[in-house]
Amino acid sequence: MNVLVTGAAGFIGSNLCEWLRQRTDVTLLMFDRGDADRDLREHLAVADFVYHLAGVMRPDNEGEFETVNVGLTKRICEHLLNLGRAVPIAFTSSVQAMLDNAYGKSKNRAKKVLIKYAGQSGARITVYELTNVFGKWAKPNYTSVVATFCHNIARDLPILISNPEHSLELVYIDDVVHRFITDLDISEEGVCSDVTPVYQVTLGCLSELLISFRDMRRKLVLPDLSDEFIRKLYGTYLSHLDPSNLSYALDKRCDDRGCLAEFIKSDPAGQSFVSRTTPGAIRGNHYHRTKAEKFLVLDGQAVVRLQHVLSGEMVTYNVNGTDLSVIDIPPGLNHSIENVGTVDLVTLFWASEVFDPQNPDTYGVR
Repeated sequence: MNVLVTGAAGFIGSNLCEWLRQRTDVTLLMFDRGDADRDLREHLAVADFVYHLAGVMRPDNEGEFETVNVGLTKRICEHLLNLGRAVPIAFTSSVQAMLDNAYGKSKNRAKKVLIKYAGQSGARITVYELTNVFGKWAKPNYTSVVATFCHNIARDLPILISNPEHSLELVYIDDVVHRFITDLDISEEGVCSDVTPVYQVTLGCLSELLISFRDMRRKLVLPDLSDEFIRKLYGTYLSHLDPSNLSYALDKRCDDRGCLAEFIKSDPAGQSFVSRTTPGAIRGNHYHRTKAEKFLVLDGQAVVRLQHVLSGEMVTYNVNGTDLSVIDIPPGLNHSIENVGTVDLVTLFWASEVFDPQNPDTYGVR
């Protein structure tokens, strides 16, 4: 199947093209700003499906709304009619199409051009009147307030919020593209189609979430990833980081045993930390009343000793970085880990609770 994407280099187009490249049954044809009309005609002569995403939202002059948003749509339909080809078209419009502004009017006129083409050719068309789309590869300071906020907050630049209570409707780019992809495999008639789910968030809440993502490097606290909107927004924020700023150092606490650093924390999921322990050194030798832990040796050799606080019964485990064996540490067992190798021992620890210095739940055997 030959699939043409106009506006292929744009935010939605680049994400759609990435998905289409993964399909072995698709030959991808791309048309974008600067390509010649000859290229468009050649693509339309062989295309089995057209995603018409090309358009302008903030042109240098309003005349571009007519020449691009409406004019390119007319050219596509005229070329297909002249070729005698009834090719399905999926078109990205906007919820602004019914508003009294130049952009909305141009999108509404383009929709009418497509409806006329469908009537003349018998081809199926689908019009997506999209609300605000967010996700990776969106251009800041252009169409997406999410992209602008992500870009600025990640760089400690100011953001402008005129009304923190203003509510946005957002759809996620992968949900948009997933819905688009279904158009390749259906044959139902229809003009307008929706993308779900739609998320609602105020500008104030959006900025607070993004600031918390930025501060995670210092506080190490994960966002609530059980919330699918927050999970998608967090990935979006990370995608807007400067590629030279993807690495950050953890605060290390070092003594004669080696070094330990907290990695991530989450109230629902506990916390993780990692240590390097010098040969012969012992960590732990305490127990918890409620807190549970897991030990995972990543490199080196160790002996883990677990002793029941009441009975004194002892069990030992010999572990190493080759086996990658996890040891569960239940409450009520005094536990220690000793480096019995000749090189530093690297261990990943997980605890079921975020450490609270006011209530550490850590006790030595008396």
